[in-house]
Amino acid sequence: MTKNYLLFTLLIIALVLNSACNDDEPEIPPEEELITTVNYTLTPTAGGTAVTMSFQDLDGDGGNDPIIIGGILDTNQTYTGSLELLNESETPVEDITIEIAEEDEEHQFFFQSSLADLVIAYNDQDADGNPIGLSSTITTGAAGTGNITIILRHEPSKSAANVSDGDITNAGGETDIEVTFPVDIQ
Repeated sequence: MTKNYLLFTLLIIALVLNSACNDDEPEIPPEEELITTVNYTLTPTAGGTAVTMSFQDLDGDGGNDPIIIGGILDTNQTYTGSLELLNESETPVEDITIEIAEEDEEHQFFFQSSLADLVIAYNDQDADGNPIGLSSTITTGAAGTGNITIILRHEPSKSAANVSDGDITNAGGETDIEVTFPVDIQ
């Protein structure tokens, strides 16, 4: 009887240890934020009226086409740019900009322009001194028509070659959103 009791006790201990070591809970990947709206507000540093370019796609990918409003900028002007990203499919509206600012080391915006006489520079940095892009400076030159594309990368390799200069080529990471705004410089 002692032998059976000992075997039974060992079996119970083995079952308890086995269940403690096995993690039967499935891993849940982090949920990506839905970004339905991007507002890029450009304020002339010399004073004047701000220009807000916006992208809105309330039903996400597929479905209806997004609403895109470009901007008219003045020649030979400098603008301070600020980005706002929202999820307007929730009530109340979720301000994704706050999350990006809090997780700034994991995010970077990249700016591309088809206009040769338009320069975009970063105005903000994360704790490691790498650019983020929530704040920027745009300098215009001669008149022209083209596009500004803004790409938000999640977990880019900010130390990769030229990434801190705004070159997306070696950035890696995943694109959270990419929007293209038509721009007319007059």
